[in-house]
Amino acid sequence: MYATFSALFWFFISPLNWIVALLLLSLISKKPKLKKRLLVAACIILIVFSNKFLLELYTRAWNVDPVPLENGKVYSTAIVLGGFTNETRYKTGFFNDHADRLVEAIRLKSTGKVAHILISGGNERPNDGFVEADYVQKTLREMNFPDSVILAEDQSTNTVTNAKFSRQILDAKHLNPPYILVTSAFHMRRSMYIFKKNGMDVIPYSADYTGGNNIMLFTDYFVPNVDTLYHWNYYLKEFFGLIVAHIKAT
Repeated sequence: MYATFSALFWFFISPLNWIVALLLLSLISKKPKLKKRLLVAACIILIVFSNKFLLELYTRAWNVDPVPLENGKVYSTAIVLGGFTNETRYKTGFFNDHADRLVEAIRLKSTGKVAHILISGGNERPNDGFVEADYVQKTLREMNFPDSVILAEDQSTNTVTNAKFSRQILDAKHLNPPYILVTSAFHMRRSMYIFKKNGMDVIPYSADYTGGNNIMLFTDYFVPNVDTLYHWNYYLKEFFGLIVAHIKAT
């Protein structure tokens, strides 16, 4: 049910879908004035949401930058939120374009900043067979990481349950906070809010920057960019998701 709602939500907040809907309405409209207004609205949305400079301004305000870690301190755990793998039609997995989350966690472990890595991610489709945390844990074993330093939380299907089930594992293992929370920069603000609402002491360690630290070229100020149009989906989803999280918390 949640997966279906999430998919519909993603569909309706996508600027590209707004543009397509307006163009279709303009095409079938019988009223010339309305047809023109719909077409103009579609063009405005396209210009605004495909402008890389505007996205960069927004992301710099939205992103949560990593907090500097204490020199010489070894933190008990880096919590890595799932969403950086996909399932193939053969029920195996592969790493998608958010895999920098795992890369940063491996770097934290390899440089001695953390003692453990907790992979938090299950599968939104019950009885599907593919479980993200299990797939990532298997991959880390192949990279010669011992089981003693890798924890897998394989029940969660969203950020709220990421926090809930991660806390249960960490409490059971008697691993002390503060924990380093690793997720995509666009997802960090909402994740920090949810984890803190669950009573967890977490330090933000953002990865996978889709915006907010890009070097701007002259053409980025006025030439439409199709990737920018798509990246707005992430930030709009997080914006409305944070509002929902606030409402649920009240």
